[in-house]
Amino acid sequence: MSDMINSAVAALTEKLSGGFDGSAKFVIEDAGAITVDADGVRAADDGADVTQAADAAAVQAIIDGAMDPTSAFVLGKLTVDGDMG
Repeated sequence: MSDMINSAVAALTEKLSGGFDGSAKFVIEDAGAITVDADGVRAADDGADVTQAADAAAVQAIIDGAMDPTSAFVLGKLTVDGDMG
């Protein structure tokens, strides 16, 4: 497992400490995938209601707060597929 995935799992675990309704997958190009659901955050490429994909630089900027996820989507740095409702 890559350092990028490990740090993203840790950051998302901290940010989502109140729980998560539904399921989401974050695919980080050339690094792997993270699944978030009612069981928590983990490095896994499991099925999910929605899948988001970005390169490692964009994901790190989003996690650090340097880039807003909405801006990343509008700029084409983040793609979203599935149920966004």
